[in-house]
Amino acid sequence: MTSAIHVPLPQEWFFRYNCVMNNLSCKMLTLAAALCFFACATGTLNIPYETTPSELIQRAQEASDRNRYNYALQYYQALLERNPTNIDLVCTAEYEIAFIHYKQKKYAQARTEFNNLLMRYDMPNGDLLPQQFKLLANKVLERISEKEKPRSLFSRKD
Repeated sequence: MTSAIHVPLPQEWFFRYNCVMNNLSCKMLTLAAALCFFACATGTLNIPYETTPSELIQRAQEASDRNRYNYALQYYQALLERNPTNIDLVCTAEYEIAFIHYKQKKYAQARTEFNNLLMRYDMPNGDLLPQQFKLLANKVLERISEKEKPRSLFSRKD
C-alpha cells in the first residue's frame, strides 16, 4: 500500500500565508495602539528652562486643545514657578489651571482656585491686575454654581 504525498497547491499556500500575515498584522496593530495610548496618556514633561513664557502658554493651549490636560497643567505650572514675580503671568497661569480643572469637571477644585485668584483682586493694587481674568473667573464660578444646583425631575437641561 502506497501512501499518497499531498503537495499543497499554490492557492493553499497563498491562503495559509494570508492567514498568518493577517494574524500577525492584527497583533502588531494592537501592540502599536497600546503603546501609543500608554505613551500619550500621562507622563512628566521635560520642559527646557529656556522655554519662554509665550512658548509655555502656546504649548499649554495646544495641549489643552487636544484634551491633553495633564500636559497643559505642567506647562502652566512651569509658567507659574518660573515667573513668580510677573503678576500678569501668575494670573494667566492660575486662571488657566483653574479653567482646566473646570473642564475636567473637578468643580470643587476649580472653585477653590478661582476664588484664590479673585482674592488677588481684593488686595492693594488689585486694580492693576489683568481684569479679564477677574471677569472670566466670576463667569465660570456662576456656571459651576448652576451645574451644582439640584435639579428637579422635570427641569429642563440647557
